[in-house]
Amino acid sequence: MIGSYQPALVATSYIVAALAAYVALDMAGRIDASRGWAARGWLLGGAIAMGVGIWSMHFIGMLAFRLPIPLGYDLAITLYSLLIAIASAGYALWVVSGPSLPPRRLIVAAIVLGAGIAAMHYVGMAAMRMLPGIDYHPGWFAASILIAMASAGAALWIAFRLRSDGKGVFRRRVGAALVMGFAIVGMHYTGMAAARFPLDSICGAALADGIPQHWLASLVGTTTFAILAMALLVAILDRRLQERTSLLTSSLQKANQELTYLALHDNLTKLPNRLLLEDRLEHAVRRAGRGGGRFALLFVDLDGFKAVNDAYGHPIGDKLLLQVATRLADHLRAGDTLARLGGDEFVVLADIESASDAAALAEKLLQQVARPVEVGPGEIDITASIGVALFGTDGTTARELLANADAAMYSAKDQGRNAYCLFEPSMNRGAHEELALTQDLRRALANQEFSLHYQPKLRAPAGPLMGVEALLRWHHPEQGMVMPDRFIPLAEKTGLILEIGRWVINEACRQLAQWRAQGMEVPSVSVNLSATQFRSPGLFGKIRDALEANGVPASSLVLEITESTAMHDPDASLAILQRLSELGVGISIDDFGTGYSSLLYLKRLPASELKIDRGFVRDLVAGGEDAAIVSAIIALGRTLNLAVIAEGVETAAQQDLLTELGCTSLQGFHLGRPCPATEFAARLA
Repeated sequence: MIGSYQPALVATSYIVAALAAYVALDMAGRIDASRGWAARGWLLGGAIAMGVGIWSMHFIGMLAFRLPIPLGYDLAITLYSLLIAIASAGYALWVVSGPSLPPRRLIVAAIVLGAGIAAMHYVGMAAMRMLPGIDYHPGWFAASILIAMASAGAALWIAFRLRSDGKGVFRRRVGAALVMGFAIVGMHYTGMAAARFPLDSICGAALADGIPQHWLASLVGTTTFAILAMALLVAILDRRLQERTSLLTSSLQKANQELTYLALHDNLTKLPNRLLLEDRLEHAVRRAGRGGGRFALLFVDLDGFKAVNDAYGHPIGDKLLLQVATRLADHLRAGDTLARLGGDEFVVLADIESASDAAALAEKLLQQVARPVEVGPGEIDITASIGVALFGTDGTTARELLANADAAMYSAKDQGRNAYCLFEPSMNRGAHEELALTQDLRRALANQEFSLHYQPKLRAPAGPLMGVEALLRWHHPEQGMVMPDRFIPLAEKTGLILEIGRWVINEACRQLAQWRAQGMEVPSVSVNLSATQFRSPGLFGKIRDALEANGVPASSLVLEITESTAMHDPDASLAILQRLSELGVGISIDDFGTGYSSLLYLKRLPASELKIDRGFVRDLVAGGEDAAIVSAIIALGRTLNLAVIAEGVETAAQQDLLTELGCTSLQGFHLGRPCPATEFAARLA
């Protein structure tokens, strides 16, 4: 019998074959991009989709074939052919999902897959159960198997090459799917050409319980397109999800890179910050330690940068820093590191051969900084101080080198600024001593190492007692008595002065209350306020609490403020002094004559006394310049209705002359040295 074909169904079979080929290529990409159970899931789903596609192409091709007899298909044999197609597709996807596809493996896989596809075809043909059986032409039969294996090999190679997503892969997959579709269809119709149906043949499946051809057509068409469409839809959604995930991953990676950059670089100058500098410095130390190399660490600090900020504002100061950073960076080698530690501090890490190289580099950097900087309204002149520490000579660790370069920089500032200094051990000795003293100072208050000594203030010339001044002393457990001129600046620098000052005020009030309870007549106690205390927000509360806790009238407490502190910001100082005066305490202007008082503000200050600085009393002689100044201060005090106290009285001649000049009260070693409270009480007894 001679069969015929319906062109529409032949075209449909090719479309299904091409679609199945594209699904196979796409599934190979999904498997390659997945791991673990996800990859296994894509392998199973891809095998089903691809196998059903190839199988359905076969049966659509069979439906396109017409014989002059009724045709049908055995259900069991048809399902066997479907399982063969799915197994072959699964094997193909497994092969192309491997890390490599060498020629030998490709050939073996092509033989196995081609044989499987041919087996699926001829088992499907057997599902018709033709009587007598189908006679196959040996040449065409062999050609169909060879075409199956060749097309399988080409399909495997293409799928392996196109399994990774990338630019242009979609177009290449479509082209490859069209070519693979021709190969699959060619194998099918070659196999059909090999089939010869004898005259008077009948289809056993059509006569028995086989599936009618029109039912098979509906089942195959519906199932195939549903499965392939679902597979493509899932693949498209997965691709979009992967693209979105890739975009999010890329954005997250970029954000992490930006965060890492921000964590390691200065926000203003974009130079490495302290964290990155320390890492590079540690690396340089290890490298130099292994290879015997040398490098220098230069600590650069701008001179007077705070004045620039105060005068022109921070925006101009930032522009100045940017220009200085650019100048420094332009005159360093590519392998050197320039970092900004903060504020106006920069650090240079540079490889050198000798100390002279480091000195030459420091000199060059000084010259670059000293060039006028054009920012804002005009040019700004600024200089720098540079400290230099050399690896090996001045330290072998990052911490030592930074500390020593910093100490050398401060030495350069002490020598007049706009200079550089190479580190010397003597520079750091004072810094270490200061650091140790600061640590001891932090523990001194808790360990009750502070005490107050009291010095009398007498009405001129020799009494009676007008009050006492409380003077702070520190009994160091190892160094003995430490005088205020050593530890007060440290307390100011570290902020400990606020807590220490609170203790002084409370202790002075407590001692005054105790003396009065013992029947001793002590009119008042004076306490010195530092500049930090004077401007601290909690000052008023601390004074009020101390007075109330000890039951001392506010008028019995005198607060001594230096003239320079009072005149630093006259308007703000006036407001603070007025609040203190409203509290009821006395105000004394200490060290008068050493500052730059404005008489306009002085007359408005709510002070009760002026204290003449000891510098005018030390060399006081009748008719001298100091005597003229003291006389003028006394006259000014009388005019402003202020008591005038002279401190530093150490001789009888000074006592007599100050009394003669009209000084109200006197204080000094000649009249009474500072002493502890118990000794002072014994003097009064």
